[in-house]
Amino acid sequence: MSSSRTAGPNATGTIGAAHQSLRDQVYVELRERIIDGRHPSGHRIVERELADELGVSRIPVREAIQRLETEGFIAAQARRGAFVAPLGPTEAADFFDIREHLEALAASLAARRADRDGLRTLERLLGRARRVADSSRRTRELGSVHADFHQQIVVMSGNPLLQGLMAPLDGRLRRLFSLTSEPGDGPVMCGEHELLYEAIRNGDAEAAERIARTHVAGTRETAMQMLAATATATAATDEPTDLGSRHRP
Repeated sequence: MSSSRTAGPNATGTIGAAHQSLRDQVYVELRERIIDGRHPSGHRIVERELADELGVSRIPVREAIQRLETEGFIAAQARRGAFVAPLGPTEAADFFDIREHLEALAASLAARRADRDGLRTLERLLGRARRVADSSRRTRELGSVHADFHQQIVVMSGNPLLQGLMAPLDGRLRRLFSLTSEPGDGPVMCGEHELLYEAIRNGDAEAAERIARTHVAGTRETAMQMLAATATATAATDEPTDLGSRHRP
C-alpha cells in the first residue's frame, strides 16, 4: 500500500475532482455504486482491489468503507470481510416504519413554512419527473428525481433537527427507489407528488400530512412486493460476489 499515491482517472470521472477531498470522492463513488445497484446486496468490497481500480491509496478506501458501515450501506463479518449490506423486506420494513412518520411531519411543516423559492424548486422537480416518466428506459433517473422531491420537502420544513434525522435516510431512499422503480411507476408517482405539492402550496398542513402518509404507504406496498420477489429468486445464491462482478440482483 502506498499512502502517497495520487488520485487517477476512472470510468466514472469522479475520482480526482478538485472540489472534494480524496476521502470524500471515494466515499461518494462507493456510495453511488451501492445506491444504483452496481454493487448489489452481498457484493464483497475488497479494499486493495477497489483502491487499485480507483487509482488511490487504501487509506481513503478504508475510511469510506468505515463511514458507509456506520450509515448502514456496508456490513462486516469475521472471515467474510466487508460487503454491501442487504436491502430486503426486513430492512425495508424498518426503513418505512420510520420514513412514514418523518415524511408526514416534513410535509406538514413544509406546508406551514413554504416560501416562493422552495415552491419553485418543487415545481422544477415535478417538471423534470414528468419528462423522465415519458421515457420507459430511465427508471434509475426517475427514482433519483423522486428522491430529490422528497429531500426538498425536508429542506422546506425549516427544521434543522428533522433535516439531520432525515439525512442518513436519503441514501437509503435513493437505493430503494433505484432497486424498485419500474417504467410504469412514473405517471403514478408524478400524480401523487403533484397532489402533495398542491397541498404544500396551499398551506394545508393537514392535507399535506395525510397525502404524504398515503404516498409512503403505497410506495411501501410496491417496494415490499418487489423486494420479497427478489429475495425469493436469489435465496439460492446468497454468497457475496467478487469485486469484479457487475451483475444485479
